[in-house]
Amino acid sequence: MKRQGKKWIIFSMAVLILTITAYTPSFADKNVGSSKKEKAVPGSMWDKFKKVDAVNNPEKLSDMSDFDPDNPVIPTGDTIKIALVTQFSGQGALSGQINWAFTYWAVHDINKRGGILVDGKKKLIQLIKADNQGNAEQCRKACERMILQEKVHVLAGSNGSIMTKIMNDVANKYKVIAYNYQSYSDDLMNAENFGRYSFMSAISTEQIGRSLAYYYGQIRKKEKKFYILCQDYSFGHNIADGFKKGLKEYYPEAQIVGEDYHKLLLLDFAPFIEKIKASGAEVIYTGDWLPDSGNLFTQARQMNLKIPFAHIYIDDPTYLQKAGIEGSKGLVQLSQYGEAGGLFKTPGQIKYFTTWNKLWKTKWKAPYNGPLYEYLATGYGVMAESMYWLFSVMERAKSTDPEKMIKIWEGDTFRLANGKLMKMRACDHKVIQDLFVFEYVPPDQQKLSYNIPPYYWYDNISYWGPSFYIPAAKALPWMDQKLDRCKGKNDWGE
Repeated sequence: MKRQGKKWIIFSMAVLILTITAYTPSFADKNVGSSKKEKAVPGSMWDKFKKVDAVNNPEKLSDMSDFDPDNPVIPTGDTIKIALVTQFSGQGALSGQINWAFTYWAVHDINKRGGILVDGKKKLIQLIKADNQGNAEQCRKACERMILQEKVHVLAGSNGSIMTKIMNDVANKYKVIAYNYQSYSDDLMNAENFGRYSFMSAISTEQIGRSLAYYYGQIRKKEKKFYILCQDYSFGHNIADGFKKGLKEYYPEAQIVGEDYHKLLLLDFAPFIEKIKASGAEVIYTGDWLPDSGNLFTQARQMNLKIPFAHIYIDDPTYLQKAGIEGSKGLVQLSQYGEAGGLFKTPGQIKYFTTWNKLWKTKWKAPYNGPLYEYLATGYGVMAESMYWLFSVMERAKSTDPEKMIKIWEGDTFRLANGKLMKMRACDHKVIQDLFVFEYVPPDQQKLSYNIPPYYWYDNISYWGPSFYIPAAKALPWMDQKLDRCKGKNDWGE
C-alpha cells in the first residue's frame, strides 16, 4: 500500500508539473502586429519604444458565444477578485452600466481561457460590483467593504475624480492595488495624491486639451474662435486648463471667446447656448460626459446652434440620432482608443471587434441592445483593454501580490488588440500613449475608419471617418516635479 501511495503521489506531481508547463500565457506574444506607419511617425510610441513587454493578441479571443453583460457568469470560491468601483444606482447609473459591459468582456474572455496562473494555481476572475452611489461617503464605505470583507485583490474604477481619489486613498491605506481607467484628472497622481498602489491607464486631462489644441493649430488650421463649456468640478476645470495651455503652445493666434462651467447632471443648457451663440464662437470645446454631453449637444441643435463640438464623449448614437446626419456632421472627437487609418488591419482584429457586434445584434436585451453598445471598437473599448493589461501584469508577476505586480507594471509596455502601444510611466504611474482625433462624417465617408463591410458605423448619423495621429511626444502626460519619485526626470519618465 505504501508503494502504491508513493507512486500515486509521484504521478500526481508529474501531472501538475505538466499542466503548469503546458499552460500558454495569454499575453506572452511580443512585438506582434505593430504597423509600419506607426513606427515611422516621429515622436510616436513605436518610434520611441522598440520593445513590447506583452500584448493583447486578438487572435487568442476565446469562444465568446455565451457572453452577455446582462446575464454574467460569475465564478466563486478561490478566485482573483476584482471590485468594479463605480455608480450602479441613482441618476448616474448609466456609468456603471457602461463600465460593467466593457470590463466584463475582458473578464469573461480570460475566464473562458481557463483563468490566470498565479501562485502556482490557475484561478478564474470574479468581478464584483461596488456601487459608490455617486456619493463620497458611500464610495469610501464600499471600497473598505470590498477590501476588508470581500478580500478583493484590486479596486478598479472609478467614475468621477472625487470617487477615484477616495478609491486610491483606501487602496493605499490597505496596500491593495487601485486601478484607475475611468477618471482623467491629472491631480489624481500629483505629489499630494500619489500612492505606490495606485495606477492610472486613463488618458489625462492635460493630454486631452493639448491634443485637441494640436489638432486645430497644427493639422486643421481653420477655426480660431473657441468657447469652453465644461462641468464645474476638478475634471471640468482641468480639461479646460489643458486646452488653454495647448492653444498657447500650438495655436497662439486662436481666441477663447467665452468660458463657462455648469453643475453636474444639468437638464437645461439654454442659458449657456444663448451665450455661445452671441459670442461668435466657431467651435465649442467640452469635456462633458454622459448624460450631460448628450443633453448639451441635443439642446444646442434644437436651438439652431450648428457649430461643431470638440469633445471626448459626444458619441452616444441615442443623442446623435436626434440631430441626424447633417446635425452630427463635423464633430471632432479625441479618442484614446483610435488607430491610424482603417481600424481593421488583421484577421484577429476583425474577429475581436466583430464578435462583440454579432452578439449585440443577435443575443442581448435591453439595455445592452441599445445603440450605445453596438461596437467594441469605439471609445469605450479601452475599458476592456485596460483590464487585459491588468490581467497581463498578474500573469507575468505569477501572483496577485501587490508588490510583485508593482515590480512588473512600473515601466511596462503593453500593446492593445487594435495595435496601439501604451507605457506605464514608472515614477508616477501615468500612461504615455499616442492619441487620435476623428472627424464625424456622413455614412458614405465612414469607410475611412470602418474599412470592412458594410463600410460605415451607422447609416443614420455622421460618425468616425478621417483620423489624425497625435504622437505621444506632442501631448505627454503632465508630471508633478514635486513628487520625489519624479524629480529630475523628463516627461518620458527618463
